Amino acid sequence: MLDSGKMVGFIPTTDYKKARDFYEGKLGFEFVSLDQYALVMRIGGHMVRITKIPNFKPLQGTILGWQVKNIEAVAKWLADQGVPPEKYPFVQDQKLGIWTTPDGSKVAWFKDPDGNILSVSQHK
Repeated sequence: MLDSGKMVGFIPTTDYKKARDFYEGKLGFEFVSLDQYALVMRIGGHMVRITKIPNFKPLQGTILGWQVKNIEAVAKWLADQGVPPEKYPFVQDQKLGIWTTPDGSKVAWFKDPDGNILSVSQHK
């Protein structure tokens, strides 16, 4: 049943303006609406509801990610947009922040203004 619907993502924020500036201005999301419940954005046909939570603390893990065809190009594009990679100690490519997994897949992480961890990945 669920495979017939579209997935909706939810991202917490403390500041709608900072979130909109980041997701629309840096990542290229399309603004849909802002009301008392959420800042609604769209990317690649998917809806993301960014909800204001005044005292929230970001999780220690990834909350949203994209599977991409060319992670190096995307990581460079993110850096050009002013979105630096997270440079975890285990990551082999410290310049772009790309970790190569044992099976050869690749992952890079970055954060939004609230400290939410986002990722891009290229799978074998």
